[in-house]
This record gives sequence, C-alpha cells and structure tokens, in this order.
Amino acid sequence: MGLYLGPSCRLCRREGMKLFLKGVKCETAKCQVERRQRNLAPGMHRWHRTRTSEYGVRLREKQKVKRYYGLLERQFMIYFHRAERLKGNTGENLLQLLESRLDNVVYKLNFAPSRKAARQLISHGHVYVNGRKTDVSDYTIKIGDKITLKDSEKSTKKVKQQLESNTNFTTQSWLQLNREKPEATVVALPGRADVQIPIEEQLVVELCSR
Repeated sequence: MGLYLGPSCRLCRREGMKLFLKGVKCETAKCQVERRQRNLAPGMHRWHRTRTSEYGVRLREKQKVKRYYGLLERQFMIYFHRAERLKGNTGENLLQLLESRLDNVVYKLNFAPSRKAARQLISHGHVYVNGRKTDVSDYTIKIGDKITLKDSEKSTKKVKQQLESNTNFTTQSWLQLNREKPEATVVALPGRADVQIPIEEQLVVELCSR
C-alpha cells in the first residue's frame, strides 16, 4: 500500500482547513492553519489570488477527501468504482465505504490520536476483528464486528493511555465502546452525518465520472 511521507501540515494548508492529520497538535496553537503567517497555501505563488475554475473546485474537493482519509489516487479510485456499483447515491456510498475502513474506525474509537497512528497500530498486529488479528488498514468493517486488542500489556496500555488523555472525545453512535477492556462493537453502518469535515461529495462524483 502506498503512503504519503511528506509533511502533514502542508496538506491542511493546501486545502485551507484542518484535516486533523496530526492528532492533538491540530487542537493547539501549534496548528499551522491557525497561525496567521502559515495559513496560506504552500509554494512560492501562495500570495497570488486567482479565480478557481469549475474543474479546480471539483479537484480540490476530491483532494480534500483523499487526504482526510489518507489515500493515494489509485486507492481512492478503487473505492469510487465500488461505490458506483452499489445501489443508491454514489457520493454517500463512497463516504460510507471510506468511513468503514478499519483505520478510520480505530481512530473514531479514540484508540489512536490520528488515522496515521491507527494504521501503525493495525499494521503492528495490535488490533483484532472478531477474534482474528487484522493487520490490513483498509479492511471494511460490517455490522456486528467486534474490535478488540491483542492480549498483551503493551497493546492495552498504549490504547488506555490514549483514552485517558483525551476524555473529551465522543464516540459516534454507530460504535459501541467499552472503555474498561477496551473493546468495541459496530452496531450500525456509518452515515453521511458521521463525516466530521464539510465535503461536497457530488462534486467529487462529477469529477471522477468524467
């Protein structure tokens, strides 16, 4: 699986909004989107203001979705073609598939401070789905799936520290979390309202359908 290895804050600056790629840092004064001198788009031409074309508006929307979920172009298009084949609204199907990724679920459970950290937790074999070790970040969860941790002190200690350090984190209604063990159960599929940043999915569909 391909990975973006560049600076995360650069992506937020390019999209002009917080994508919450660095966990707790995004909520502090260190966030570059909040700093007046660093909240412009990266690059030597960042001061130039030009009118964005219709294609550019749709492209920015697609790039925002890709970067929010940590996908590269080929991975994103695989999800888009899967969403096209499903019944219903293609845009909503796409967001539901992306929200159902295991790395996103681990992040939404507050087991990790960011999706990048969640992918590391998964790839190192700390996460189990229905009692089986699952080290694939793009595993698609289903209703009734039970997400647990490896039965070791190292695995549980790290996650419990994360849960205790961020007590203001609210678990979404489609996930049922037991903080004591810790473990969780998927009680429903994620909906459109569960996406935490503003996205115009119809613009993404229009661009990818060309």
